Amino acid sequence: MTSYKKSIAEILAPLIDGLTAEEIEQMIEIPADEKMGDYAFPCFRLAKILRKAPPLIAADIAAGVPNDGLFEKVENVNAYVNFYLSRERFVGDIVKEVGEKKENFTKSNKGEGKTVIVEFSSPNIAKPFHIGHIRSTVIGNSIYKIFDELGYNTVRINHLGDYGTQFGKMISAYRRWGNREDVEKEPIKTLLSYYTKFHEEAEKDPSLEQEARDIFARLEKGEPEETELWQWFRDESLKEFTRVYKMLGIEFDSYAGESFYSDKMPRILDELKEKGLLQESQGAQIVDLEKYGMPPALVTKSDGSTLYITRDIAAAVYRKEHYDFYKNIYVVASQQNLHFQQWFKIVELLGYDWAGDCVHVPFGMVSLKDGVMSTRKGRVVFLEDVLNRAVEKTREIIEEKGVATDNIDETAAQVGIGAVMFNELSNNRIKDYVFDWDKVLNFEGETGPYVQYTHARACSLMRKAGEELTAKAEKLEGFDASLICSDSAYELAKLIYRMPEVIQEAADKYEPSVITRHIIDIAQAFNRFYQSERIVTDDEAATVSRLALVICTKTAISNGLALLGIQAPERM
Repeated sequence: MTSYKKSIAEILAPLIDGLTAEEIEQMIEIPADEKMGDYAFPCFRLAKILRKAPPLIAADIAAGVPNDGLFEKVENVNAYVNFYLSRERFVGDIVKEVGEKKENFTKSNKGEGKTVIVEFSSPNIAKPFHIGHIRSTVIGNSIYKIFDELGYNTVRINHLGDYGTQFGKMISAYRRWGNREDVEKEPIKTLLSYYTKFHEEAEKDPSLEQEARDIFARLEKGEPEETELWQWFRDESLKEFTRVYKMLGIEFDSYAGESFYSDKMPRILDELKEKGLLQESQGAQIVDLEKYGMPPALVTKSDGSTLYITRDIAAAVYRKEHYDFYKNIYVVASQQNLHFQQWFKIVELLGYDWAGDCVHVPFGMVSLKDGVMSTRKGRVVFLEDVLNRAVEKTREIIEEKGVATDNIDETAAQVGIGAVMFNELSNNRIKDYVFDWDKVLNFEGETGPYVQYTHARACSLMRKAGEELTAKAEKLEGFDASLICSDSAYELAKLIYRMPEVIQEAADKYEPSVITRHIIDIAQAFNRFYQSERIVTDDEAATVSRLALVICTKTAISNGLALLGIQAPERM
């Protein structure tokens, strides 16, 4: 998109001694009050250079700005030079650029030639894919899409929790109380019942814990019987996970979980020894991080078995050597902050200069109304149940309101699942929240269904105008920007213009809610435009011109929803 800040800086550069156009561009602001203009240049910094009061400097600069049609007016207010863009030129430029580039208007080549890895979702095998997993899953998927939009070669990794003592517990429980038929019928729920029973029984008989550790030790050594059971649990779990991912429209480039790195850990342990970083503590191996303000990091247990930290270091080294990443992003709950700080520091101490390219993107936790979820106690809300219930609720609303749709099942899925995902992505990711069915399935207000409905309304206007006028609007035949210069049209055009900037901000902050908030603003602005302007009229020029802005809005909302992983229905 055209950079108006850059254009203004180039106009100001000849008028200001001592500052380059690039420096001026960095200083230009967007006033909080729209009455103060579209852009403002503060003159405080120039007072020392020019030895003059800032308001006088601002007045001189304002008087010297040439009138080339870019501005409706330029004036100084105290120490600021305020710029009011020509509405006709601005709206015309935006509509033409979006009209020409279409859905590519938000794309960038900033990341060309650079690889970004996004690790997200990463549920534990043989455990429920519950509502707590939705955060990592949808936040990570959106971050992947955002970096992809910016032109990076982006790799999606699902680092499955498919290793560890938990599998000793699961195998022990299966051998004691399980049967194959039940597992194949309902893998996750059945395996969860075994896991829950194991912990209930282990409270009565603590020797079960040692039995589980012994079983896992055999699994680590590759014993055939344990390995076969582990592989079966993994395969059955993935079938269920894949079904949920399909509902969410999410795919991965790699399912390399913790087990994938089991043969890569001896190298890491050797490097830690060579660097003199390992210390023995009660039979276990640790890395002392006290001088860095962190507790010791446990690398191997007293029985020689490895831990998460060892596998994460091995995974990072493998990814750098295999993908040569520019950024290695981990979308993992804030509860793991210390874990990531520890192993990032260890990677740095090992001498890997790319340690700083590993990024932990934390997020807040989900709890239930009646307390924290617990897999051990079997207190979970299955994510698939949440999505199915959302779809059912949406179907009921569609039928109740008599909404015209070509495919009620498809629309119910798009809107229902979209509502759940939008709810997850609408608040700052770091905030904890309580999962509440009523709130998630409330389709009123600033919600996913509201934004989707606005997109559908834009599509409806295009159908109402007819194919001929819509085609003219798409090709900008007979387009006249002077016919869409109202307050509501100008406000809408400014929000569409900011889309590429908002996407970059979301990438910089690893924060999809920046996009969520912006497309809500676009939807609200579009509905104000819709209420204040007659879009389809007897005046062909006015219809084509307003319809062109409608098409730009549709494109912007559709792009925004796509970056959140949400569908944009054309009928609702």
